Amino acid sequence: MYYEIRRYQAKPGRRAEWVRYMEDVVIPFQASQGMDVTASFVDDQDEDGYVWIRRFEDETQSEALSAAVYHHDRWKNEIGPVVHSLLIPEKSVVTRVVPTPASPLQ
Repeated sequence: MYYEIRRYQAKPGRRAEWVRYMEDVVIPFQASQGMDVTASFVDDQDEDGYVWIRRFEDETQSEALSAAVYHHDRWKNEIGPVVHSLLIPEKSVVTRVVPTPASPLQ
């Protein structure tokens, strides 16, 4: 099992709009496709920074869920374009982490 820590940069001054869209549309849509979104944060030291975490059992599940989300017509035609209008995609950073044996997230 592993987690993805996904750090995004909203376009200047649009983070509140981004957070609303994430909470109202993106997270519910991804969850409806089986994605396990475990956390959502705003960066307390960067007014346009946003971080969220997703959990996967293994690479096979990650690939299947990613395909279910990102190949879905709703994502391609509706959600994805809004995401790209609110974020600076080239500043996105995805880090894959595995909990240590004593971690409560194990």
